[in-house]
Amino acid sequence: MALTGTAFFVDFPREISDLIKPHRIESETPFVVAKTISLGAISYDNFCYDMLVDRQFLEDNAHLCSKEKPWKCLFVHKFGAKDGVLVIPDGSYVEWAAYLSEQSRQEIEG
Repeated sequence: MALTGTAFFVDFPREISDLIKPHRIESETPFVVAKTISLGAISYDNFCYDMLVDRQFLEDNAHLCSKEKPWKCLFVHKFGAKDGVLVIPDGSYVEWAAYLSEQSRQEIEG
């Protein structure tokens, strides 16, 4: 079963803190996860603190994503963690991203 829901996407975020901010529920966008990507702890931390760096795993999977509603995105998370980042890449770097907390994921999955 695909992970679906709504999330607050930010364009061209630099780091994960850019994604975690108050917003209106009306500004959330419907999404469906096209693929889940699990990264090791160091790789995930590097990704979260510089999302505009070229990443091969984004380039390899960018063709799976689109901004047609619902947005088709990648779910990038640390191996073993429930929270992570929803990503729509532009080639090898992040164009749009949203933080998906563990609590939000549990609510979506029921």
